[in-house]
Amino acid sequence: MTPFVLFLAALLLQQPMPSHFPTVTSDNLEGKTFTFPRDFAGDRNIVFVAFLREQQAEVDSWVPYVKQTIARTPGVDYYELPTIKKMISPMKWMINRGMKGGIDDRAARDRTVTLYIDKAPFKESLAITDEKSIQLFVVTKAGEVLWRSSGRFTEEKGAALFAALSAK
Repeated sequence: MTPFVLFLAALLLQQPMPSHFPTVTSDNLEGKTFTFPRDFAGDRNIVFVAFLREQQAEVDSWVPYVKQTIARTPGVDYYELPTIKKMISPMKWMINRGMKGGIDDRAARDRTVTLYIDKAPFKESLAITDEKSIQLFVVTKAGEVLWRSSGRFTEEKGAALFAALSAK
């Protein structure tokens, strides 16, 4: 593909860019409470927002690339935010316990923070129009959204992510 065709494809795939990540508070799978965006560890953070259990495969398609990128890009971290409607505490406990039991890697459990929230305002603030695929964002510690994408990893999306993380 020519650079011009790639540019046009990128424009057509581009989604509305929210300006700020909303404030949300929840626990990771190890029980530590986070308030985002304040508690993002990186200067720039890759944030995966998933809505359905089946979407873990989409997140997993990105993880090897993201781990390599973090290793060569100082000040970057990543988080997985499964996003579920508000529910009572016993249900949250059961879901989190099931998720934790399915993840052997402690680092993965540390970076998985399940949001039990009113999804409509959250989705609206991030210009998420449907829950059919995962959403990815690059977010500063101050909450500024620098980049977004959705769906499974592709080389083009990976290159765009790296460019967003590398921009000063």
